Amino acid sequence: MKTMLCVPGFGDDSTMFAPLIASKLSLEVEIVPLNLPGFGAPRPNGVPATLNLLAKVIDEKAKAIGSQIVLAHSVASISASLAAQRPGSTITTVLSLEGNLTAEDAYFSGTAAGYDTPMAFHRAFIRRLHKLAKDNPAIDRYRSRVECADPIALWELGRDAHRYSQNVTPGDVLARADFPVYLYNPENVPRASQRWLQRSSIPRIKLAGASHWKSADQPSLLATKLIKALALSK
Repeated sequence: MKTMLCVPGFGDDSTMFAPLIASKLSLEVEIVPLNLPGFGAPRPNGVPATLNLLAKVIDEKAKAIGSQIVLAHSVASISASLAAQRPGSTITTVLSLEGNLTAEDAYFSGTAAGYDTPMAFHRAFIRRLHKLAKDNPAIDRYRSRVECADPIALWELGRDAHRYSQNVTPGDVLARADFPVYLYNPENVPRASQRWLQRSSIPRIKLAGASHWKSADQPSLLATKLIKALALSK
């Protein structure tokens, strides 16, 4: 059975994939969730939490478990795409779960650029999520994970994602994977990214009505769509 390395998005951790492990997808692939430095795993002292650092972590983990498939959520899609291009990478299939395609997708992570210190950003981000979480269990779960994230790593990664997206179109990096697939609810995708999709030939699968955190709150729906995506890659 093939393995699927699952990489959480900005400020989240591997628990977002726990419901997916109990889905029918586990009959198709071995699901291996990954904690990233500062987000469920220790942040290395003196090593900034950047997209390239996370790409290195993803690449090394994929090699260690012999995984060719990565499911990456949100901003982690950029790091997974970069990991697939590292020398000797085992990654051939990048399943981007509403990953960043343009700078407009950094609507959470990119706001870190407006703060001078990690703690100021962490506090402001949590306050924002508290407001958004009213009557929204998906965001409330996400807020609880952000509260546990390392503030320095959160700030560093957000600022790096903002800088990167000003100079590089993340969707173009995803498209360079051997087999990329974009899974999304069009209602969650900003206009610039929808325009990018219209110009691109990248395979994509729609999940109508799904939240941004599909693996956590709609695992059965996502499992069905991922099985379809895996069939396309064969």
